[in-house]
Amino acid sequence: MKLRPAARTRNLISYEPGKPTEELERELGISEAIKLASNENPLGPSPKALGALQEALLGLHRYPDGGGFYLKIAMSERLGPSPDHFTLGNGTNEVLENIAKTFLEPGDEVIVGEQGFVVFHIVAGLCEARRVVVPFRDFAYDLPEMARRVTDRTRMVFLDNPNNPTGTAVGQEALEAFLAQIPPHVVVVLDEAYCHYATRPDYPNGLTYLETYPHLFVVRTFSKAYGLAGLRVGFGVGHPEAIQAVEKVREPFNVNSLAQVAARAALFDEAHVTGSNEMNAKGLAYLYGELETLGLSCVPSQANFLLVEVGDGADIYARLLREGVIVRPMGGYGLPAHIRLTVGLPEENKRFVQALRRVAGN
Repeated sequence: MKLRPAARTRNLISYEPGKPTEELERELGISEAIKLASNENPLGPSPKALGALQEALLGLHRYPDGGGFYLKIAMSERLGPSPDHFTLGNGTNEVLENIAKTFLEPGDEVIVGEQGFVVFHIVAGLCEARRVVVPFRDFAYDLPEMARRVTDRTRMVFLDNPNNPTGTAVGQEALEAFLAQIPPHVVVVLDEAYCHYATRPDYPNGLTYLETYPHLFVVRTFSKAYGLAGLRVGFGVGHPEAIQAVEKVREPFNVNSLAQVAARAALFDEAHVTGSNEMNAKGLAYLYGELETLGLSCVPSQANFLLVEVGDGADIYARLLREGVIVRPMGGYGLPAHIRLTVGLPEENKRFVQALRRVAGN
């Protein structure tokens, strides 16, 4: 091929999504595969969102509201900050990319955790920034070390809380101490995609720090607890002046009309979020017990997934595929001995355990 990709793209890390069940069934000629690979909500979408979608179908010939006016009004009513604090994205991945494009120049330093969300590494590379990678400590962010790595050349710090893929979360005291050490020329991006699942008593709500730290962005999603992963709706929350800057790089009509309508309805479906949390807690308890019986260790999770040490993660992943069970190998995160497992429906969790017992020889 004579086409030459731009230099900034040649060494980019590729995002590898979880294998779809349909693809696995085609490959192996099987049926009823289950997917526990992408941290989706096993309860499905919010019922209120489904009802709102049905009513909105007749408007599909119109372009969506480019600024997401009514969705931002709803988020303000539900979450607190005024509408001018919000920016919308086609999933949180686009929000993260837009923030990076807005504030990073080639050669700027970006601090990331070694096992931080892979998209942090991708968007830093896309912006030709220099990644300063800080190792995790006990499967969690080493915030004091990240703060020590900040220099005059640092322009951005990424962290996700709870973290994907380890499931760990930092507490209020640690986060506040960290934010207090970051100078105002450094953008702090706090991804809270899994905040609804966090159960530690001191789990901090990043939105409460926005007024104190104008260089902070909090990023959240409708893909997890709200069950709208297929519609791709994410949002960032920040100081209005910083949001205005991000809006300049946001693609027009980037969040479709159905996604906006569904997200507005899902925001107020507290019963669905509560049910999702309850099912997740029961699923985690069951999996903790079964994995202990199998003699396997896992990282205690503040999210809707588990990081499980299985010896050879790639091999166990491949063996589970032949059982019709899709999980995620973690070699790409520097964790080759682990797999990541989404908490599913009770019958899915049980099937995973049965399959793991067969492939692990227990």
